[in-house]
Amino acid sequence: MSSSSPAPSFWHRPMVARRADEQHRASTMLELFFDLCFVAAVAQAASAFEHELASGRIGHGVLGYAMVFFAIWWAWMNFTWFASAYDTDDVPYRLLTLVQITGALVLAAGAADALEHEDFTVITWGYVIMRLAMVTQWLRAARSDPGRRRTCLNYAAGIFLVQIGWVVRLALPGSLGLVTFAVLVLAEIAVPALAERKTTTTWHPHHIAERYGLFTLIVLGESITADTGAVRTALDTHAELGDLAALVVGGVLTVFALWWLYFAQHAPQLLTSLRTALLWGYGHYFVFASAAAVGAGLALNVAHTAGHGHISDRTAAAAYTVPVAVFITLVRLLHHRSASPGRAANVLHPAAVLAVLAATFTPSPILTTGIITALLIATTLLLTARDAAARESDGSGEPAS
Repeated sequence: MSSSSPAPSFWHRPMVARRADEQHRASTMLELFFDLCFVAAVAQAASAFEHELASGRIGHGVLGYAMVFFAIWWAWMNFTWFASAYDTDDVPYRLLTLVQITGALVLAAGAADALEHEDFTVITWGYVIMRLAMVTQWLRAARSDPGRRRTCLNYAAGIFLVQIGWVVRLALPGSLGLVTFAVLVLAEIAVPALAERKTTTTWHPHHIAERYGLFTLIVLGESITADTGAVRTALDTHAELGDLAALVVGGVLTVFALWWLYFAQHAPQLLTSLRTALLWGYGHYFVFASAAAVGAGLALNVAHTAGHGHISDRTAAAAYTVPVAVFITLVRLLHHRSASPGRAANVLHPAAVLAVLAATFTPSPILTTGIITALLIATTLLLTARDAAARESDGSGEPAS
């Protein structure tokens, strides 16, 4: 804080909207700490998902994982967009964010029970703690930002009403669990669209893109953890070293390629309206969930190779190849306007997805997937260089066809 600033400003600052074109906007240390605490929730969900698959409860595991990951993703996403518009970094803001972090830790503690035993008690209370803290933040913003007061109050009211629904859901019969979950999810995702219908908040495109990129690193980290586990398994068990080496090499190639694929895009230029921002932001549920599932699938294949679990080779392989295919597909769909090389990628990416799915039926699906994804990146780079050379030669600014 500058020495010329009044001392009380650290304790309480008006929560006025930040500028959407603010220069050099970057993630704060508090946002990074917030993300760090979500690592635990992602790890718990991925581990429980892997356990369900290893037990042969495929459908139950996929459904439970989708439900648990929604709670993780939605709570993280709402904080991210709010902070992009109203981060004051004063004492009340920090304390309310720490309350949200506490809720995230409670949510992480309940993730396994929710996924494996359909006991959503702990995870619901953790989620509600986070969301009620967000209601308080929106009320602060409504008080300090008259121009967007109605938007902020709509957010606060909508979030609060849906939280009542989540608490009531705990008392309802188990037979209504899936239906009520779906209804409440629809209510949650409707709140931003309805709240910002007339006046939008001043979220920062570059800041949002950076925040999503950081969470992508978190979920891709599950694959790195699984690779480390494969090495540990090779040292601790009598599993075939060659088989585990193929898993490690394939897993490393895949996660490197998925990282490259995601960060080759230029997301800020896409975030130009509320509609595109909602589609881009909501679509990342599948990007994040599939990335974390890749790590769970790799861990499952390591355990399967070591002789653990009760599933077939094809099921174990599909648990890895399907999330990889989903990730490639969604990244391409969400970023196609900012991606290069133009038309060639319209064929290249679908071909890579089909090849990854076909790798399920190969003798070494993880290694094959790693090679395919690495070739996807290499081919994309070559085509990009070709298009750049073509543009330079013809003097146009448009990609060559």
